[in-house]
Amino acid sequence: MASEQRRRLGLIVNPVAGVGGKVGLKGSDGAHILGRALALGAVREAPRRAELALSRLSRLREHVGVVTCPGEMGENEARACGFEPVVIEGLSGTPRGKPRPVLPDGTPATTPDDTVAAARTLRDLGVDLLLFAGGDGTARDICRAVDGDLACLGVPAGVKIHSAVYATTPGNAGELAALYLHDRPAAVRLREAEVMDVDEDAFRDGRVSAQLYGYLRVPYERSLVQSAKAGGCAGDAADLCAIAADVVNEMAPGIVYLLGPGTTTRAVAEALGIGKTLLGVDAVRDRRLIGADLSERQILELARAAGAALRIVVTVIGGQGHIFGRGNQQLSAEVISLVGLAGIVVVASETKLLSLHGGPLLVDSGDPALDARFSGYLQVVTGLGRRTVYRVAGV
Repeated sequence: MASEQRRRLGLIVNPVAGVGGKVGLKGSDGAHILGRALALGAVREAPRRAELALSRLSRLREHVGVVTCPGEMGENEARACGFEPVVIEGLSGTPRGKPRPVLPDGTPATTPDDTVAAARTLRDLGVDLLLFAGGDGTARDICRAVDGDLACLGVPAGVKIHSAVYATTPGNAGELAALYLHDRPAAVRLREAEVMDVDEDAFRDGRVSAQLYGYLRVPYERSLVQSAKAGGCAGDAADLCAIAADVVNEMAPGIVYLLGPGTTTRAVAEALGIGKTLLGVDAVRDRRLIGADLSERQILELARAAGAALRIVVTVIGGQGHIFGRGNQQLSAEVISLVGLAGIVVVASETKLLSLHGGPLLVDSGDPALDARFSGYLQVVTGLGRRTVYRVAGV
């Protein structure tokens, strides 16, 4: 196919998106948070997740060209997947006279202004689809830049992803981009999807304050894109008490239980008479709190020190269906592998399951091989003595 007939994919990677997840900082916005995260040993996950998406497109290199930003904002990831991208040179959105943040390793940090400048340039170049890797903050920047003028699709790489502009997994982002750009373009329609974000300072204090910032036009395939996060329902209170009673009754002596974020798991802690970090991971053994708001590293250290079996208690994100990979990155692929699939307890009210409208539970641990092991069905605790067998899509 002649080069002028090739579809053009615009690519933006926010290389520091999600760095606060595994270290328990509940977000990555702001240079001070980036510095803390990297000082705590955080690893940049967004470039690798962008490569997972691009790897699904590499078979279309003769049909799809990539236009992207220099270095780790897209060029490196595109070349790693076999593309020879057109690189936007000299890109910088930092206003004149405003110092660029510097990370602890001495390298300049990319900024929201860089993302906005890149998105506007790619829009003006007429790319057919803008693929961006990041979180809700990145989606806000893209929305501010293109304002619905361009088809966009997010590769999930952030800590908290409330927006409906993201694919369910990085691999699915690549699959959907391939469908839209080449495989079945006439069959993939665009729809307006919500760009949501939360106040990270309030989030770290255990309060979720989400706000709608606008809409992006996103290729839609129900099984490949996520919905906006749905809030809880006041009528669930009795169900949460029943779920908590069931989990507490099943707790065995000597076993460490890792309670993931959420109001459902908070009800478990309340039934035990202990405090719970609403948006963090806490550890319980013999009905006593032994670790609060733990990072991935602290969980692994606790597991080694305890020398005991572990269990993970997680809930479902309403409206989306994720049980891993959204807001609980401390429960990483390494932690999940250590616990084993048999040691995972999923809890959710029937109302929350109904909010999925028949969609599956989702796993996006960052390890596609591990995610695939979840495919099938698992039991969800929905009340005292009640279980629902529910489908899981792990890829």
